[in-house]
Order: sequence, then C-alpha cells, then structure tokens
Amino acid sequence: MTDYQQRWSEARDRLAAALSQAGYPAELAPMMAKQLRSPRAIDRMTSYVSHGYARNLEMLADEMLSICQDADAWREKKESEEAQARYNAYLYHRKLEDDET
Repeated sequence: MTDYQQRWSEARDRLAAALSQAGYPAELAPMMAKQLRSPRAIDRMTSYVSHGYARNLEMLADEMLSICQDADAWREKKESEEAQARYNAYLYHRKLEDDET
C-alpha cells in the first residue's frame, strides 16, 4: 500500500468513526470517501460531521457535494494556471528566437 493509499484509508476510518459517533451508519464512510476522492476532502467532511452541523442525511449529502465542487474548482484553477504558465513560456521563448534573428 502506498503512502497516499494509507492516508486515504486512515481518513476514511476517521470519517466512519465520526459518522458512528454522530448517529449515522458507518457504512456511509466508504461511499462518501470514494466520492470525495482525497484525504483532505475526507478530513473536511469528517470535521463537518464531528462539529455536529449535519442534522439529517440530506445535509450530509449536500455538504459532501459542496466539498466535491470546491475540490473540482481548485483542480480546474490549477490546470488553468499551469496551461497559462506553459503558454507564457512558449511566448517568451518565441520572442527570444525572434530577437536572435
């Protein structure tokens, strides 16, 4: 098991414990962890459950979807920044080549 898989598994187990302690079925944890995809997102969900913000399953699902949307937006932003950096590097190197000729 890789380090990432170990962290993901530990985060899933923490989520299961928090769900059980809050009175929800621990069986939700593997499904939620799979949907959340990262240990950081799973830990955010665990924090939400631990602080007692969720009063019903619908609120749990809503928060999970919100965390997923935040993660997707962050991923898209990073991909866009990387693409912009590559494009800027391309323009910079092209300008250098033009200046040399």
